[in-house]
Amino acid sequence: MKIAVKAAPNNTSYESLDTASMIFTNHNTNIKKVMSNNSVINNAVKNDRSAPIGVFDSGVGGLSVYLHLAQQLPHERYVYYADTLHVPYGNRDSEDIKALTLIAVEWLYQQGCKLIVIACNSASAYALETARRCYPQLPIVGLVPALKPAVLASKTGHVAVLATKATLNGTLLNDVITNVASPHATKVTKYFDPKLVPWVESGMPKDSKTAQDLRQQLRLFTQEGIDQLVLGCTHYPFFKAFLRQEIAEQQLAIQIVDSGQAIAERVKQLLLTNQLLALPAEVAADEALKDKATRVNLSPPLTFYATKYDEQLGVVIQHLLGQQTDIHYYLSP
Repeated sequence: MKIAVKAAPNNTSYESLDTASMIFTNHNTNIKKVMSNNSVINNAVKNDRSAPIGVFDSGVGGLSVYLHLAQQLPHERYVYYADTLHVPYGNRDSEDIKALTLIAVEWLYQQGCKLIVIACNSASAYALETARRCYPQLPIVGLVPALKPAVLASKTGHVAVLATKATLNGTLLNDVITNVASPHATKVTKYFDPKLVPWVESGMPKDSKTAQDLRQQLRLFTQEGIDQLVLGCTHYPFFKAFLRQEIAEQQLAIQIVDSGQAIAERVKQLLLTNQLLALPAEVAADEALKDKATRVNLSPPLTFYATKYDEQLGVVIQHLLGQQTDIHYYLSP
């Protein structure tokens, strides 16, 4: 996997992206300076099959959604926008979340994205409908915690949603509780821990106080009769393996529910419906020879922009996507 990573300027205009860049090939301090330009992302026509899919999150958590997308849609290119300057969104008020989300969507739209995934539950809860009204010509997919499958799978009639405060208080989740959980007489416990997102962003050390608290909370969930745990934040699937290991070791009767796969399926359906699904490179090359395609996709599959960069960000990305990942960081002045 090859990833180009470029930090966007720390303002809302994002006008200048010509920059000197650095390349880190792994976690060591071996750094090589190179030059880059604005061709990192091709400003594709919005209805072009080879145009990228935009993915937005307040931090790196949305990479969990990207992994599902890349698995189901391997021929697509992706532009990831991480608002690391303002992460996390979960503790912000609704108007702040809405404003930051619309900035991100506009930026991705300007990159020529054919579809945008708001891979942030908090942003989806407060800004999805507004974004769709502002860009009616652009398919925009939002996230809602996968409560419905959890309710249908529950044998105890008690499920828990682990999410940020903004998501737990948002209308998207509470509409599902009203329309799905209540008719099935299923109790929904909401749980919020403000330390979880920073824990993921810091690499999820297993000996931290946050990890200890999470272990204890799993035991409390079981004691309350909860048998389905919904991961309602895109950061949380990255510690799904941690949860499953603890559940196995403690012999707890809890199932983990992640909505990433359903989001990827929805994106694929929209691309097929709108005839925007990317063609394999060899097919695109054949069509180019017949004047049926305008370009052959030779770009990296994922280009990652961050509104704030520090060295820890690269370490975390490599930890989440694999240490063998070749990551290119394009840094703004």
